[in-house]
Amino acid sequence: MIKRLYLALLILGAGAAHAASVVATVGDTPITDTDITARVQLMARQGKTSTDNRRVALQNIIDDNIKVAYAQNFGAVPSDTDVEKEIKKMNLGDMSASERAMAKSAVRAEIAWQIVVARTVLPTISASDEDIAQERAELARAHGLPLEMTIVRLIDIPSDVAAKLTKPKSCDDAVAMAEKLGGAPQKFTALQYELSADIRERIANLPRLQWSPRADNSVLLVCDSKKTKEYGDLDKIIKQNAMFKQAMTMADQQLKQLRRKAVIVINDDRYKL
Repeated sequence: MIKRLYLALLILGAGAAHAASVVATVGDTPITDTDITARVQLMARQGKTSTDNRRVALQNIIDDNIKVAYAQNFGAVPSDTDVEKEIKKMNLGDMSASERAMAKSAVRAEIAWQIVVARTVLPTISASDEDIAQERAELARAHGLPLEMTIVRLIDIPSDVAAKLTKPKSCDDAVAMAEKLGGAPQKFTALQYELSADIRERIANLPRLQWSPRADNSVLLVCDSKKTKEYGDLDKIIKQNAMFKQAMTMADQQLKQLRRKAVIVINDDRYKL
């Protein structure tokens, strides 16, 4: 009788421990402490760190469940084969069984969400000239464009001399002006994406044939710029990027609405907002 009672207590204890490990539920789907640990480990592999890793991990898992549930309405949930292909591209290294299961869940949700956005949100978006110009400026500043640029640079130029520089009529005029003021101008031609980050930043929005403000004892002037063959294809990509950014902003708003409608229960006080 005592042995039976002891065995019953062990079974009850195991059941209670399992119940206690369920941190939250999304609809009928439980999220355990083990799931959160696996997600934190996956985030670390991807270089994503946070001072509140476990709370962020829980929110990501909740969002994954919401995205997949919504994507099912559109038949947009990817196959295991597609998910495995994407995981292979990510080069996450050797993973434990729990990490791999979490990686599959996260990737499945992300692919599904992108399909939903592409089908339902992106067709409603149009990129204005202003959107495209802003996207091009950001790209130029960060990475440079396939533009062949002729630039005049004056280094070690005193502030009083820089103040005397006026707008030239041409590149040759800019060089002559600098030489007349006692400078030693450097004239060079390069593709914008080959320039150093600091120069790209300074000329990103600089009008043609206008001296830049003096910085690091130097001034710059863009004499001319020509589009290369790559530029034509880049315009299409820039437009797509501008539209995609708008679509993702709208998708984030849609996800917030889906969160509000979802039945989410947080059982662990450590994760409650």
